[in-house]
Amino acid sequence: MKRLYPSLICLILFAGCNQSSNNDSNRIADNPLFNLLDPDYSNVTFNNVLKEDFDNNILNYQAFYNGGGVAVGDINGDGLEDLYFSGNMTGNKLYFNRGNMQFVDITDIAGVSGRDESWKNGVNMADVNGDGQLDIYVCYSGKGDGASRKNQLFIHQGLNADGMPTFKDQAEAYGLADSSYSTQSIFFDLDRDGDLDMLLVNENIRVLSNLDDVTIRELQGQYDPLSGTKLFRNDDGHFSDVSKEAGLNGSTLSYGLAAGVSDINGDGWPDIYVSNDYAVPDFLYINNGDGTFTDQLRSTLEQITLFSMGNDIVDVNNDGLPDIFTLDMLPEDNKRQKLLAGLDNYESFNINLRNGFYYQYMRNMLHVNNGNGTFSEVGQLAGISNTDWSWAPLFADYDNDGWKDLFVTNGYMRDFTNMDVIKYNANYFKSINGSVEPKHVLDMLNNMPSSDVKNYIYKNNGNLTFSNKGFDWGINAPSNSNGAVYADLDNDGNLDLIVNNINKAAYIYKNKGDSSQHYLKVKLVGQHKNTAGFGAKVTIYAGGQMQFLEQMPSKGYLSSVSPVLHFGLGKRKLVDSVR
Repeated sequence: MKRLYPSLICLILFAGCNQSSNNDSNRIADNPLFNLLDPDYSNVTFNNVLKEDFDNNILNYQAFYNGGGVAVGDINGDGLEDLYFSGNMTGNKLYFNRGNMQFVDITDIAGVSGRDESWKNGVNMADVNGDGQLDIYVCYSGKGDGASRKNQLFIHQGLNADGMPTFKDQAEAYGLADSSYSTQSIFFDLDRDGDLDMLLVNENIRVLSNLDDVTIRELQGQYDPLSGTKLFRNDDGHFSDVSKEAGLNGSTLSYGLAAGVSDINGDGWPDIYVSNDYAVPDFLYINNGDGTFTDQLRSTLEQITLFSMGNDIVDVNNDGLPDIFTLDMLPEDNKRQKLLAGLDNYESFNINLRNGFYYQYMRNMLHVNNGNGTFSEVGQLAGISNTDWSWAPLFADYDNDGWKDLFVTNGYMRDFTNMDVIKYNANYFKSINGSVEPKHVLDMLNNMPSSDVKNYIYKNNGNLTFSNKGFDWGINAPSNSNGAVYADLDNDGNLDLIVNNINKAAYIYKNKGDSSQHYLKVKLVGQHKNTAGFGAKVTIYAGGQMQFLEQMPSKGYLSSVSPVLHFGLGKRKLVDSVR
């Protein structure tokens, strides 16, 4: 059997890769903040195994190495938060928290493994129907047919006789069995009517090579119901697609990888930031308060990332205003930067500007909110602009000193854009005259270098700069990591980290934080059917310092974090006020 692989022709077009310049993965700090638990101890053995063959590989599905997600929440009401992992080619797993950082696999009991032979992406825990119990939403994508891509909504059915939760897929009944190429969902109250609506971020599986002026203009005018970002309004328990009337972009030029929801302009209405891959500009949808949104990215941000990956919207500098952080794929060291091909060049930059794209550069960006409807980009000054091929950014106070630190997952299974590999594959493709057989695909895959890398963690210095603490804090185990969450799994007052890896057991990092560092945890109870208070704003004052958080668990990349808000207090034992 012969098959033409169009993406082989355009390997030169894609940028970024994945190796840190640090070489301390075999060293261990004397007393690291985090301890990586052995899967034999935690019993969390989930492994997002990818099996490459002629039909399943990076050459015919560009998102093949984009990984899976994690969702965390208390699904049985015992005060301990449980874990749910998505597997692209393997079954999803639900782990019940027994305490003491040990878990039990209850996937079969709960009925939430997902569909076999379907590509599973982002996962999310939220009380969708407002009955006080967490439900689970699973996104699907891949190259299969529409039936294989229908998203699932597992509605909580209560506890069985053994106290274990059970679920039932009711996506069809709720109107949420969408068959787009979905990456992640975000539940939020878009119209402030007291129930949760849903944003659905979608990717595009088409390889758009050689984007010239004519092609870009043509694609911008094409509506694509399978790849554009979608918005579903909840009306009495049934969701309706209101994307077009809401003003969301549904063109073919949509490569959504992640989204964040926050009241970015401070008018009381939730706004949306969508990260787009492949040089397509991000969207910054400002909520007009009447069910419609307006993309105001160009009037709000000075410049943006080129290949936007995950994002997080959070108050980084403790001024009470939400800031925006987006990831890209710029390596940390100069050698890696020169080794890997990219589109961050003069010609591509000008083509993008001529066709209504924006000022885009291949590096992470931290947009600090100026409080007047504009932002200042300070990622390089902050020291967090270069983290290689990165996926999930998670700001949280990991050392309980009152400032939000940054954790970043990192890695790509093969050096797909290594320039030597690109040259080799181009010559190989010519030598076989474009007729690709299974042995040719396997040859090209096997000649792509494969390496594990390290994730990043940075300490917030309190002055809009960060210090790399990967070694000191024990975040230096090699992996190719994607979705991740934080949660206080053992209720000791320290935020632990949970990471979904490719071809390696998931990581659970226990935070062994200093007991002299104090904290405040806030569990919200919302009104009406928004039972966890999604969209609520909480501000605390302690010792003359303000901290601000918004309740929006779906964040980072393909994942949803703990809905329990966490504030580090440092040495302070008292909080002056909570608002």
